[in-house]
Amino acid sequence: MMHNNAMSNLNETINIIMPMVEKHKVLEAHIQDLTDLIGVARTVVSTLDLDKVLDSVLASALQFMEMPSGMLAVYDETSQETVPHAHTGLSTEFVENDRWRMSGRCDAITRQAMGDGNIRYISDLAREADSADVSMLQEKIRAVVCVPLLLQNRPVGVLYLYDSEPRFIEERQLDLLAVLASFAVMSIDNASLHSRTKLMAITDGLTGLHNNRYFQQVFPYELSRARRYAKPLSVIMADIDHFKKLNDTYGHPKGDQVLAAVGKVLSGSLRAADFSFRYGGEEFAILLPETRPEGAFLVAESLREKICKVVTPLLGSDAEQNVTISLGVSCYPNDGNTTEQLLKHADQCLYKAKRQGRNRVYWESLPA
Repeated sequence: MMHNNAMSNLNETINIIMPMVEKHKVLEAHIQDLTDLIGVARTVVSTLDLDKVLDSVLASALQFMEMPSGMLAVYDETSQETVPHAHTGLSTEFVENDRWRMSGRCDAITRQAMGDGNIRYISDLAREADSADVSMLQEKIRAVVCVPLLLQNRPVGVLYLYDSEPRFIEERQLDLLAVLASFAVMSIDNASLHSRTKLMAITDGLTGLHNNRYFQQVFPYELSRARRYAKPLSVIMADIDHFKKLNDTYGHPKGDQVLAAVGKVLSGSLRAADFSFRYGGEEFAILLPETRPEGAFLVAESLREKICKVVTPLLGSDAEQNVTISLGVSCYPNDGNTTEQLLKHADQCLYKAKRQGRNRVYWESLPA
């Protein structure tokens, strides 16, 4: 009888202790989750560099959810497109094709998530093919988590986490991922604002080209790089012909339109490695890394022809003058070893083009 009572008391004690142990384990797990989340949040908000923020958000989310691949797409307000910026564990084809307009086609899970701002996930795409984008199936993705990144209902981007195996996501993980998303949205928005502010500081507001301040920073750097790697560097100085007469005849608003149009031609006609600047007033500067003078001359001639053809119609069909530019070319090492020498030679060539009748390109190499 005593033995039975002891066993009964022991069982009662175990029944009391076990739930407490389980609760303690659950509490410890929650504490660990929160500790991990705080660490993630610190990482995410530790920089204002947009690219670093995006990489950090993606890496932190993947680590937190223990998923092998993912992508973070950022919403571009200008084009109204959502474009992949950070990704890992995905094929180039998948990432390049995953560009879509917020108001247009996108897969069902994204549409739902961005529609109501709630995280969506599919445990096994093979069982829910109707909800999956074909490209995800081709990428052999089995599970997907879609995290909408919204700031006061304004789209900032979308975070995708993928697994090649079916995956069940616990509710607590989704709750913590939602908290991480909040940190991510604030960090991305702050970094984007910082990036735009920095860009404004080096951009001419009228033409959209880099400004003279940025020219003074980039030119010495590019010349140093050209010298280090024994590569040529060409400089083009350009000036709109008779711009004062154009302003007097058609008015300053029309003159501003012309300047903006010239800037658009320059920015749309050069390589990604080239630089174009509004040097001041109606004068522009162009840097062409790894370009010899013959190549720079051809670029300048192409710009001269295009500007006359594209910009002149802005003056109207009864225009009394064409919009033309004169350009001067210099090149390292042919025409100088310093920024001052190269700029002076390009200016001299520009003024010789003016004296020879304008609307032309001039380059004359210095004697060896």
